[in-house]
Amino acid sequence: MLPNYLKPYHTNFSNLVRLGRKFDGGYVIDKRVINKTTAIITCGLEAEWSFEKEFQKKNKDCKIIAFDHTVDKKFWIDRFLRDFISLLLLRKIKPNQILDVFKFIEYLNFFNGKNKHHLKKIVSKRKDKNKQVTITEAIGDNKDIVLKIDIEGDEYKLLNEVNKNLNKLNLVIIEFHDLRKNLKKIEKFIKKTKLKNIHIHPNNYGMVDNNGIPEVIEVTLINPKKFKIKNSKTKRNYPIKGLDFRNHKKGPDIKVIFDK
Repeated sequence: MLPNYLKPYHTNFSNLVRLGRKFDGGYVIDKRVINKTTAIITCGLEAEWSFEKEFQKKNKDCKIIAFDHTVDKKFWIDRFLRDFISLLLLRKIKPNQILDVFKFIEYLNFFNGKNKHHLKKIVSKRKDKNKQVTITEAIGDNKDIVLKIDIEGDEYKLLNEVNKNLNKLNLVIIEFHDLRKNLKKIEKFIKKTKLKNIHIHPNNYGMVDNNGIPEVIEVTLINPKKFKIKNSKTKRNYPIKGLDFRNHKKGPDIKVIFDK
């Protein structure tokens, strides 16, 4: 059971839209943000940019700036070998499985021109000039930003930096890990920033404890100074049919229950 402060605020259902693939990598946002965004700052890339790709199709002027120090040459060599061996072992081959083997080519095509991927780690305090960057440095002079954070537990170290840049942010998508032990940090962050949570979805790659608290959740936080949101909490059930899908295809989705 999740605390009530995580329950999303009401926004018209017609405003909610899912961008990106149906499984891990897709996110639900308020579509009013799309045409008013100049840049997506992605913290944590791995090999999944379907959200950024679909967002940019709807707003061609939006640029993508990604940061992930792990997606390097070794990453792509290891991925190619793993996917190629898996392909050889399959009896029936689907077109998307062939495309996965050549994901690196898609990566090169997408992160070209105005779209950039930097081999740098997002940190709260920079110690290495060449390999690290803070949220403030990543944002730079950009304004009207969608900030997407999925960095496997290090997100809690960045919350103060996010707070410092609120006036530049349209929307924040963030994946919170180790939820139970970090609930107070999340509550403090949301109350301090006054960002409004408009969507929540547990990531079913993580477990659910005996108290019904998921290990990992994805939340979409909107800036109410830029987009009007009602002060009332939504009465919707989560997951939302047609918008929410399992991150892990083979595992069951996680129903969200809030404190009254």
